[in-house]
Amino acid sequence: MIYKGIFTVLFENPFWIGLYERIEGERYEVCKITFGTEPKDYEVYDYWLANCDKLQFSQPIKIEKTEERKTNPKRVQREINHQLQKKGIGTKAQQALKAQHEQVKIERKTQSREEKEDEKERQFILKQEKKKAKHKGK
Repeated sequence: MIYKGIFTVLFENPFWIGLYERIEGERYEVCKITFGTEPKDYEVYDYWLANCDKLQFSQPIKIEKTEERKTNPKRVQREINHQLQKKGIGTKAQQALKAQHEQVKIERKTQSREEKEDEKERQFILKQEKKKAKHKGK
């Protein structure tokens, strides 16, 4: 019998959760674990060691048996790296700081643009006054 387990930690507003999926032969079961704050790797591992026999899994779902093909280890490593790259910034605080940074950046760009336009207008007015003065013979 083929046994496969996948454990994923993700942020589901407002808590961090862990999804443990296990496949035994043609049976698929899933268990949801709520962590609260973002767990560290060692916290997940400690939780797993302490509670692996107490986990409440969903009712098994029968899945179609698919032919498993051996994948190249290099391809597996690339897929893992790709998944790691996809994950965003970790904590809520970091996400809030990133959003604030982006907002300040946008405000700074608009302020800079307005200052440039004001300076151009000021220069234009000075040129016009200089032309008028020259025209009058001063």
